[in-house]
Amino acid sequence: MNEKEIIIRLKKIVEPYVQRMEGLKNFREETDFLNDLQINSANLVDVVLDVEDEFNIEIDNDSMEGMLTVGDAKNIIEKKLAN
Repeated sequence: MNEKEIIIRLKKIVEPYVQRMEGLKNFREETDFLNDLQINSANLVDVVLDVEDEFNIEIDNDSMEGMLTVGDAKNIIEKKLAN
């Protein structure tokens, strides 16, 4: 799976939780979940759970805390898929 495929799948996962649709239109690695998409912290936990289901991986608490942008999430997913 390449980076573009991961980002496309991530966009589908976060879409139901996004409060700021303009941020979704400009969805890229630099997109910040909290600031650009205005996903609240409770929903961010749901995003992590959905990512785990979608990619069949487990994200530990340290990784979860570092998942602030789309790029962070992509990097975590790539690392987990490589193991």
